[in-house]
Amino acid sequence: QVQLVESGGGLVQAGGSLRLSCAASGLTFGSYSMAWFRQARGKEREFVAAIRGSGGSTYYSDSVKGRFTISKDNAKNTEYLQMNFLAPEDTAAYYCAAADIPSWRAVPTTQRGYTYWGQGTQVAVSS
Repeated sequence: QVQLVESGGGLVQAGGSLRLSCAASGLTFGSYSMAWFRQARGKEREFVAAIRGSGGSTYYSDSVKGRFTISKDNAKNTEYLQMNFLAPEDTAAYYCAAADIPSWRAVPTTQRGYTYWGQGTQVAVSS
């Protein structure tokens, strides 16, 4: 049974940093591309960042590029999202997602490209 468990959310002031973690079990983690999505209250879930299974390629939404860094540690079966220079508009529930994507296919940036999802961790940024 595949499980993705996020942690690291919390309340931070604007300009601060947080690091989210997503611990995975029940899958061959090194083979899976991983992603972070977020959903603010009253809005649709949106893509934040993704990383190929090998960890060699990363992808970001324009709204977080240059501020957030996605990474994965295949030895620890864990994905991370380092978030710097946080702003109030980053306030949302953050979800990690996993998909088994062949190396010849593009890493998805839409929800339906991912098979497994975590329960989410809340991030709140105060102004």
